[in-house]
Amino acid sequence: MNDDLRYPIGHFEAPDALTLAHVEAWIDELEAFPAVLRAVVEDWSDERLAVPYRPGGWCTRQVVHHLADSHVNSYVRFKWALTEDRPTIKAYFEERWAELPDSNELPIAVSLDLLDALHGRWGALLRALDETALAREFVHPESGPVRLDVNIGIYAWHGRHHLAHITRLADREGWTATNAPERKRDA
Repeated sequence: MNDDLRYPIGHFEAPDALTLAHVEAWIDELEAFPAVLRAVVEDWSDERLAVPYRPGGWCTRQVVHHLADSHVNSYVRFKWALTEDRPTIKAYFEERWAELPDSNELPIAVSLDLLDALHGRWGALLRALDETALAREFVHPESGPVRLDVNIGIYAWHGRHHLAHITRLADREGWTATNAPERKRDA
């Protein structure tokens, strides 16, 4: 499997010396992400949304719904970490979630709207956190403790990661404003 197609921007790497400036930049990115994603995919046809971003990968429709699923889970994990002492979170089978009917049949507008609302709340919550709160942790049952400040970076990366899947697919397919197939809303 071509790792460039699977990880087009590479894997997440936290800075050696994580600062509040990093965290603030990541929060800016999280708040802006839904609009950036919407601008890219909102007018794609059903046919375009059904194209996988790589061989054996999800189609764009599944990626958009996955982003909503994943970011909802992350938001809840933040809430747990802020209200409980190092909670062990519940992992989920994201590949199985992507096969459910809502990820394969539902219009992407539903998840785009969910991301708008979710990231609005998430950004407001994150901006209110002080350094003590940002240092709180949850425990992932597979990978261990995760600090909230680092997890903000992971989710800023997560949005960029999947956006790159989508935009690189569009580039490979030649889907530009001048030669795009007939567009219609995913309804």
